[in-house]
Amino acid sequence: MRHCRIITWVMALAALTLILWSTLSWAVMPKNVILLISDGQGYNTVMATDYWTDTTPVYETFPIQYGVSTFSAGKIGPPPIPAIGYDPVQAWSNFNYVITPNSATDSASAATSLATGVKVYDNQLNISTIGMQLMTITEIARDLGKASGVVTTVMWSHATPAGMFAHNASRNNYPAIANEMIDGTSPLNVIMGAGNPGFDDNGLPAVNSTQYVGGDTAWGQLTSGTHPHGWSLIQDKTEFENLADNSNPTVTKVVGTFQAFSTTQQSRTLAVKGADPANPSGVAFNTNVPSLATMSKGALNVLNKNPKGFFLMVEGGAVDWANHGNNLGSMIEEQMDFNAAVQTAVDWVNANSNWDDTLLLVTADHETGFLLGPIQGVFNEVINNGKDVLPGAAYNSTMHSNSLVPVYAFGKGAQLLAGYANQRDPVRGRYVDNTEIFWVMNGKSAYCSQPFLLLLLD
Repeated sequence: MRHCRIITWVMALAALTLILWSTLSWAVMPKNVILLISDGQGYNTVMATDYWTDTTPVYETFPIQYGVSTFSAGKIGPPPIPAIGYDPVQAWSNFNYVITPNSATDSASAATSLATGVKVYDNQLNISTIGMQLMTITEIARDLGKASGVVTTVMWSHATPAGMFAHNASRNNYPAIANEMIDGTSPLNVIMGAGNPGFDDNGLPAVNSTQYVGGDTAWGQLTSGTHPHGWSLIQDKTEFENLADNSNPTVTKVVGTFQAFSTTQQSRTLAVKGADPANPSGVAFNTNVPSLATMSKGALNVLNKNPKGFFLMVEGGAVDWANHGNNLGSMIEEQMDFNAAVQTAVDWVNANSNWDDTLLLVTADHETGFLLGPIQGVFNEVINNGKDVLPGAAYNSTMHSNSLVPVYAFGKGAQLLAGYANQRDPVRGRYVDNTEIFWVMNGKSAYCSQPFLLLLLD
C-alpha cells in the first residue's frame, strides 16, 4: 500500500510538473523560426562548395557556430541495437570510427531529434523508443497559433520534411505519411517538394507512382481542387515564382509539387539533358522546376500572413543523394542551391521581419560519404583548386557517417546554443547534440531544458 501511495504521489507530481511545463515551456519561442537543413552536409561539404564558388555563404558569417552530434537511439531490431554515441577522441584517432556499421543515424531519427528533442530508433518518425507519439515543433507552433511549413528539393513525404510532423513506425510508409501531412489534424500550412507522378526526373511528362503524394485518391483530390482539407495545389514553375513575388496574396494553404519526380536537379541524366561544362556535374539543368530559394521565399510569404508567426523547415534534400553516390560535382550543385536558399531567407527577414523576432538556424541531419581530402583512408584536408574547378577531395564511404556536422545560428535566441555546447571535440571545438537544437528553437536555456517529468522517468 505504501508503494502505491508513493507511486500515486510521484505520478501526481509528474502530472503537475507537466501541466506547469506545458504552460511555461513554449512561452518564449521566437515569433518566427526558420530551420534550414542540408541533408548529408558535413564540414567538408561546405568547404568544397566554397572552393568551387570562391565565395563564403552568409551562414559562415553568423556569430554563433558549433558542432552537432547526430547519433540516434540505435536500430530497433529485434533485438534493438543501441547507438554507440559519439566519442570525440575515437573520431579523430580511429579513422573507421565514424563509419562503423550501425553507428550513424538515418534522416528519420535525426529529423525526429530536431523536431522533438528526443532520440529515437532509426527509420521511425516521431515515435519514441517505447512506442509513444511525440509532440513535434510544428504541433507546438500550431498550439501557439502559429503557421508551419516544410520545403524540400526531394519528395515532400520523405524523411526530413515528414519528420517535422508525421508519426509513423517506418519512414517508408509514404502514402500514409503524405496523407497525415495533408489531413485535418496536420499543423502544416505549406508543403513543397518533389514526388509529382506526372513527370520523370528530367522534368518530362511521365506516369509514375502516386505514393509520395498520398496515393491515387489524395492526388486526384489535390489536382481537382476537391481535397477535403482545403489545400491549393501548385505544380508549374511560374506558380512557385508567383508565390515568391507575393503576387498570389489569397493563398494560405498550399501543396507545391513541382514538375519532377525525385528531385529538382540531382536525379537528372546526362543522356537526356545533355552536357553543360559550366555546371559542377557537367550536366545541363532541368529548367521547368523552381530553385530551393524560390520555394523558400514563396513559403515565407504564405506563412507570414499569420500575425502570430511561423515555423519553417527548408531542406536541401539531395545533397545527401549526391554524397551517397560519391558525386562531388552534383553535391556542389545541390549545396549551391541550398546556400542560395539561406541567403534568400536572410534577405527575407531583413525586408519583412527583424532579428528580434526571428531565429534562423542552418545545420544538417547527418554527414554522408565521409568526405575528406584527396587521399582516401587517412585524415587530410580538402584542397582548393580555384574557382569553377572541382576541389581535391575524396569520399571514404557511400553511407552516412557519425561525424559531427555544423550548426550556424543568428537572431532571436541564437545565443542559447552556447549553454548547450558543453562538450569539446579536438578538431571541431565545442559541440551540442541535435536534440538540443529543438530546445533552442523553443527558447529554452540549457538550465531549464529538461522537464522534471523526464527526470522522473529516466
